[in-house]
Amino acid sequence: MTSTTTPASDLPGGGRGRLAAPTVAMLLRVADCLSFLYLDVVRVHQDDTGVCAEITTEQRGNETVYLPTAALSCVLLGPGTSITAPALATFARHGTTILITGMGGVRCYAATVPGTLTTTWLEHQARAWADETRRLAIATAMYEHRFGPGQAPPGTTLQQLRGLEGQRDKALYKLLARQHRIGRFRRSYDLDSWDNQDPVNLALSAANTCLYGIVHAAIVALGCSPALGSVHSGNQQALVYDIADLYKAELTVPLAFSLHASTHPEAEARRSFRDGLRLFRLMPRIVRDLQTLLAPHDSPREFGEDLDEQLIDLWDPVTGTLPGGTNHAPDANP
Repeated sequence: MTSTTTPASDLPGGGRGRLAAPTVAMLLRVADCLSFLYLDVVRVHQDDTGVCAEITTEQRGNETVYLPTAALSCVLLGPGTSITAPALATFARHGTTILITGMGGVRCYAATVPGTLTTTWLEHQARAWADETRRLAIATAMYEHRFGPGQAPPGTTLQQLRGLEGQRDKALYKLLARQHRIGRFRRSYDLDSWDNQDPVNLALSAANTCLYGIVHAAIVALGCSPALGSVHSGNQQALVYDIADLYKAELTVPLAFSLHASTHPEAEARRSFRDGLRLFRLMPRIVRDLQTLLAPHDSPREFGEDLDEQLIDLWDPVTGTLPGGTNHAPDANP
């Protein structure tokens, strides 16, 4: 990964003040942030130029790599990493999601949430999640997004959708196993015997985790809750799993089977998946698909359109939304 940095003294207006306070107009839209970055055994900190990662190895000594924070959708911090508060603040200002993960990016333990987000899409999500009819409609739309319009018979229940999806997934595994001549394949995700799994399962788990990170970043950047899913439930990543399932058959499953003979399937899966992201333009698709699922009758808007720095509004059950930052006392001066 390479990045280009400009000394603080050369910036218009001069100095660290400009670097420390980017405006909304300066930041990339989430739809333009296509990259993720996995780090382990490094120290991430902020200096006068930007956020950088420091790594020490016997072969190459101390190395410093500057990170393009505004262009990264998410950063996965694996074991052995440390990050300073100023670096976290910079990531937060740029809307970059930070995920705390296990080795190789497998399993997500915690994630940051940017603080200055509109609640428009969260409100759409909450209303849909609380309405069983709309929730089933979203689950059905997800199924037909994957397998084509009209593929879900009228009146199909959520349990039936899960069964139909499982049958199609098994058929895909069988087809790819036959194409790559690897015999019978069985999906396995056993953390207790991780190193004993076959290369396809290892590659698929690694690629899926990277996909989860990007989906999580898109969900959080829109202001939605990763915990409120339509098909999955009972987990803080429920919506992440729902949306990621839309793309696995296209992105991660074929990639994993192509690495069936790899000696380092996890590392190769992460690199290959990252290299293919720009080709698939995944982040704009996630944003568009998520908005369409949550508000199918509205024209989808890309995150960042008409985005202004606004005060928080007030809710009123009678009059509706009221402007914040205003003294609403009857005798207040205009």
